[in-house]
Amino acid sequence: MNILLLGSGGREHALAWKLAQSPLCETLWAAPGNPGVAEVASCIDLDVTDHAAVIAFCEANVVGLVVVGPEAPLVDGLSDSLRGQGFSVFGPSQAAAQLEGSKGFTKDLCERAGIPTAGYDRVSTEADALAALAKFGAPVVIKADGLAAGKGVTVAMTMAEAEEAVREIFSGRFGEAGAEAVIEEFMEGEEASFFALTDGSTIVPFASAQDHKRVGDGDTGPNTGGMGAYSPAPVLTPALEAEVLERIIAPTVRQMENEGTPYSGVLFLGVMLTGEGPKLIEYNCRFGDPECQVMMLRLESDLVELLHACADNRLAAIAPPRFSNDTALTVVMAANGYPGTPEKGGAIRGIEAAEDTGAKVFHAGTALKDNALVASGGRVLNVTARGASVTEAQAKAYAAVDALDFPTGFCRRDIGWREVAREKAHGQ
Repeated sequence: MNILLLGSGGREHALAWKLAQSPLCETLWAAPGNPGVAEVASCIDLDVTDHAAVIAFCEANVVGLVVVGPEAPLVDGLSDSLRGQGFSVFGPSQAAAQLEGSKGFTKDLCERAGIPTAGYDRVSTEADALAALAKFGAPVVIKADGLAAGKGVTVAMTMAEAEEAVREIFSGRFGEAGAEAVIEEFMEGEEASFFALTDGSTIVPFASAQDHKRVGDGDTGPNTGGMGAYSPAPVLTPALEAEVLERIIAPTVRQMENEGTPYSGVLFLGVMLTGEGPKLIEYNCRFGDPECQVMMLRLESDLVELLHACADNRLAAIAPPRFSNDTALTVVMAANGYPGTPEKGGAIRGIEAAEDTGAKVFHAGTALKDNALVASGGRVLNVTARGASVTEAQAKAYAAVDALDFPTGFCRRDIGWREVAREKAHGQ
């Protein structure tokens, strides 16, 4: 079948790389894609905010499946427009995408469905937010309600830091995303990511991962969109995964269906493993970035078959996804200045040398300038490798990083550090 993939980041390169391997994939287009995606797909200039233009392209090219990579088109309702014209779409409706599009929506849904999560207050003014801070005390979590490109969340360890985060949200920095905010109690524990596919009724576990949000080694510095990840996350044991499915994912899917907004697509949960059991941190309505990259490197099933069955409400009829027992680990190469103002235009060389080590380099924020590869975003490359353990995958990924020539880039040197320490302690 003909497939249209929407998006331009490292997640989309990983999806394109895996989609193109399927015997079911006849032609793969990507809008807009990037130089890495262009190696496996035909990249096209298509404005995803112009629903009529996307529909016209799908009609003209007999597209059998649309895969929406990022969250913004889902929150914008593109999947509804496409489904209204009879196209199969992997991704939730606009109403269901509120699970990511509004932190407050999700917290209220959790309260109605009895889903374990942090205590919270929804606020719409700076004064109400400051009052909520006084109630919770520090440490405390402050979140802009809407989509803020991964930058609207502050884990404040002091009241001064919390008050500054509130002022920033209500200053207008995040636009409409900051019209409201959620103030949450701080949860103690280790964080992990879990992914499941659902067509609105059937739920299929996908994979676990662990992301590294802070920009600096040892989890220091400001939060980012993610500086690296590995999959699976051993901290999410089979017993804990079963608990997450039973107490968080299944009630969410049932509640969404009961309220007339059935959810179809991938559910990406941030889970805090607390002393009281796993609690939901937040939902995302798309594959994570950089979590997608490590999961695609481990996936042995046909991705097209999985996503098409999900889109067409046939998940119960196909085999569940199969994954390699290996660990996959990805290191994000970011441009100097990230997560502030990144230095763009820096030359990137050595990708072939990096991949000669056995790694896979996914493009996240790259462009071609005079036929040379340059940095065009904050997170630029995802250097991804597999190994029998986290320690082995980490060593292979950093060997590939060291083969790159990207003078205006940087990375964390400790991705996977918690699990590497645990493996060392257990003599692995």
